[in-house]
Amino acid sequence: MPVFHAHVEVTHLPGIADPAGATVERALPALGYTNVSQVHIGKTIRLDVDAPDAEAAHAQVKEMCERLLANPVIEAYEVTIT
Repeated sequence: MPVFHAHVEVTHLPGIADPAGATVERALPALGYTNVSQVHIGKTIRLDVDAPDAEAAHAQVKEMCERLLANPVIEAYEVTIT
């Protein structure tokens, strides 16, 4: 069975507080970076999936996101399969 590489980007939904991003945004000016705004912190998940085809791999990773990897109430995710 072929192995597919999955890349998942998880970010906060618009309007959801991002305390980690806000903390970094407040700290950057103290380091001399006064031209930075709208800092958002997310997470990247990479995994390999054995599947019959890319479509099946994508469906499986999407299900993983809905059940475990992301919180669909407050997070959005994007799955890329290569």
